[in-house]
Amino acid sequence: MTITTRMKSLAFGTSLGLFATLGAANAQETIKLGLSIPLSGAGAIWGKGSEFMCKKAAQEIAQAGGVKVEGKTYNFECLAYDNKYNAAEGTRVAQTLLNRDGVKFIAGSLGTAPVQALQSLSERQGVVMFTTAWGSSIKGPKFPLTFTQMNTAFEIIPPLIRYIHGLHPEAKSVAMLNPNDATGRETEGVSKKVWTDTGVKILSSDFYERGTTEFQPIAARIASLKPEVVDLASLPPADAGVVLRELDVLGWKGVKVIAVGTGVDGLKATGGNAIEGVYMGAAVIFDGPTATSQQKAINDEARGVLGESLNSIQIGFYDSVYAIKAAMEKAQSIDPKKVGAVLADVSFTSFYGNKVDFYGTGTYGARQQMRLPVSISQVQDGKLVEKSRIVPEGN
Repeated sequence: MTITTRMKSLAFGTSLGLFATLGAANAQETIKLGLSIPLSGAGAIWGKGSEFMCKKAAQEIAQAGGVKVEGKTYNFECLAYDNKYNAAEGTRVAQTLLNRDGVKFIAGSLGTAPVQALQSLSERQGVVMFTTAWGSSIKGPKFPLTFTQMNTAFEIIPPLIRYIHGLHPEAKSVAMLNPNDATGRETEGVSKKVWTDTGVKILSSDFYERGTTEFQPIAARIASLKPEVVDLASLPPADAGVVLRELDVLGWKGVKVIAVGTGVDGLKATGGNAIEGVYMGAAVIFDGPTATSQQKAINDEARGVLGESLNSIQIGFYDSVYAIKAAMEKAQSIDPKKVGAVLADVSFTSFYGNKVDFYGTGTYGARQQMRLPVSISQVQDGKLVEKSRIVPEGN
């Protein structure tokens, strides 16, 4: 982090701290919201933006008068710890949040492996947990206190691949690459099925270890297969950019896909011009006609702190705070089990500007998934352009 960025981050934190102090005079209690997120490594930008958005929502709620439950007013405080995107650190963070800090609400958790570690404690201890994790194994009737705050592989990948296949029917082969962890493996399973169902031949499906810095051998193997599509489904921006750059050096030309592609800035930092034409399924466009003035203002503030625009992962940490507020006020309780019992029945105004409820019975057997729009975008002339927006249906 540069000195300038650090100073901006501190300034933002100071302003939030000052506001929280002023708000405390009018609020009887503060409710801690835990965050298990990567704050170092290739996924750090996702984690830092997630913390920013949790604090932003908490600030707005306090400014609007707080959470009203049984005649009392509550404010939120966001506590973030670095899970380093792995199970071991995820376990440490889970123990810190739940056992040391006494957190009863997780406003967001990122990474399937660390989330599984957290969930093993949260469900047992009666803690409500929101997560961005893509794995279907963490949802369903067995996990009544777990809810998803962003679109996952099951919501993004089918419409994304079908859209791309419709534009490029001549592309008959694909090479896939994912991180070698729970997120990557579950994503690979979804992508493989959809590509196969569309009649595209899978030439390879490889995995790499998070923390890898040398991608030339991986890119060389992919290029040697001469695929017409390369699908970097769940790679974080820094890694995906390097792979695309190496493929470009090797002369590979084809259709580029990043299902969890969340924005152009981080991708361009490592990929340069090689990112041109990439299709993404998790990015958010802030300079298009669908962006509201509030979204643009918050995004501009985030860019000043983070150095890049917000994405759907980070926005989920804003929406989850409002979902928790709505459920507390509906239940008229701050007991996590009572709040969790009504969460599936609430609706709230999302950062996207529309009312959001919960669905997912058909996919997960329970309404634990926020009904969020799926935005399909493409890098054109170095900028993201929204190509299609789909609002999921069903229960």
